[in-house]
Amino acid sequence: MSQLVETPTREDNCLDLVITNNVDLFSNINVKEQLGNSDHNMVTFEINSKKHIHKGHAKIYNFKKTNFIKIKEALNVIDWQKLFHGKNTEDKWNIFKLTLEKYTSQYIPLVNKYKRNRLKPMWLSRKVTKEMKNKKKAFKAFKFDKSEASYKAYRAANKACKNAIRWAKLENEKEIAKESKTNPKRFFRYINSKKPKSENVGSLKSESGLLLTEDQDKAEILNDYFSSVFIKEKPITGDMKFINKNLLIQSDWLTQDKVLHKLNNVNVNKAPGPDGIHPRVLRELCVEICKPLFLIFQDSFLSGIVPEDWRKADVVPIFKKGLKFVPGNYRPVSLTSVAGKVFEGLLRDSIQEFIGRYNVIGKNQHGFMKHRSCQTNLITFYEEVSRSIDQGVAVDVIYLDFAKAFDTVPHKRLLFKLRKNGLDENTCSWIENWLKDRVQRVVINGTFSRWTPVVSGVPQGSVIGPILFNLFINDLEIGIESHVSVFADDTKLGKVIQCEQDVTSLQRDLDRLGDWALKWQMKFNLDKCKVMHFGVKNTQAIYTLNGTELGKSKQEKDLGIIIDFKLSNNVQCQTAAAKASKVLACIKK
Repeated sequence: MSQLVETPTREDNCLDLVITNNVDLFSNINVKEQLGNSDHNMVTFEINSKKHIHKGHAKIYNFKKTNFIKIKEALNVIDWQKLFHGKNTEDKWNIFKLTLEKYTSQYIPLVNKYKRNRLKPMWLSRKVTKEMKNKKKAFKAFKFDKSEASYKAYRAANKACKNAIRWAKLENEKEIAKESKTNPKRFFRYINSKKPKSENVGSLKSESGLLLTEDQDKAEILNDYFSSVFIKEKPITGDMKFINKNLLIQSDWLTQDKVLHKLNNVNVNKAPGPDGIHPRVLRELCVEICKPLFLIFQDSFLSGIVPEDWRKADVVPIFKKGLKFVPGNYRPVSLTSVAGKVFEGLLRDSIQEFIGRYNVIGKNQHGFMKHRSCQTNLITFYEEVSRSIDQGVAVDVIYLDFAKAFDTVPHKRLLFKLRKNGLDENTCSWIENWLKDRVQRVVINGTFSRWTPVVSGVPQGSVIGPILFNLFINDLEIGIESHVSVFADDTKLGKVIQCEQDVTSLQRDLDRLGDWALKWQMKFNLDKCKVMHFGVKNTQAIYTLNGTELGKSKQEKDLGIIIDFKLSNNVQCQTAAAKASKVLACIKK
């Protein structure tokens, strides 16, 4: 719930409130003069009760009536080698895209997106339809003769219809739950249909304080905000020049069979990118299009030319937390070309194989790594802390968070680190061109903003982006004496505190991280950087980052109260695990 009145309504006190769980419904909240003999000021506001009505112009593919056999027959007679002869990568991609669009538009009918949502519910089966017809027939009979027998027949038919609907909904829910892993889109569509309100982008407040409700205005203001977080990279300094090791010397990672395997495993529930090629089309036609795509991928990698469509992104804003009318509370997720992501997946697999073979990324990085996860990160760090607490010593842990980490990665510094880690020149050249001249636009309910250049960062939603970010921050822990645990951009820095020198050492490591961020043009979000003190004998030392004192986390304050309460009641906890279990039990209560 949110309270929207910010001005005093009686003398210096704010007593008259407007409390809501949907701030998008209210606008123009003002406190005016007193009314009559009342000593309270009037509060006026507008309720935006008008429902957003879609114009109904959006069209999507109707795959239920698609004739894929005809498309396959048309594609099988094409000589792609002859068609691509003498063409560069961009021309080859455009020829492939236009050819595919020609046959998909011919054999795949379109359906109105919003009319499709008004079709029969998922639980409506033949048995339910039959019972509904029987109920309607019995009701007509009762209306005709008004007899007791016809009324009983109608009641029986009505009860049978309700029971049929109830059982049909139950069976439908069981089926959705059973297929939740293989078809998550259906699962979340059903869950969202049960929510009291939609999770779409609501009204947004501009810098001047106006509340914007039109999709075009909302798309533009979000586009401006997402572009504002990009950084302007400083020139490379002399100590950043490095000769490539060229450790990755492979030729078998890009083959036609591997392209076919990737196409056959494309997730058809994902949204298409700006090129409009649907993933369902790629998977259904994987055998017919694997050869032309292989030729395009091979030429793109060897020449370093990345098609323009692969460097475009439709950004979907995802609400994180806080007030929905604040643009900064939305996360940009990029929808890129599905065919481009197929190539990214092949390149990512090659880079991951290289990382595993040469142990490029340290064991302390648990994000986006094979056989590592959030659970391994928590278990490993928990083991370090609990072992120290069991020995009766204090531990200080500093939680660090980068501000807009994926959006602020400087491209030239990233490419320097890729070459430093030993990636071959073809791979680095392709990634350099993939990052160069990127553009993005925000899409809300089918309405697009203008195109905006992307001058920094790796796209959130791309396949290769996470592994590039891991390689960029791989040297974060070099020279750090304390224990470091990293999951993507979230970093934990911990150390046993037994004397003043340990506090100084941990502060020195924190300063090194601050220097690293300054050198590589990354910023820490100081509001999210917190300190947790473990152990009864902890000295509660104060730590600073870039001259700012780091505060205690809310979790530590809660844990401190609970642990003090337990100790004051002489509860015996022999191990840190026992302490943790009792603390968690208290938190649940």
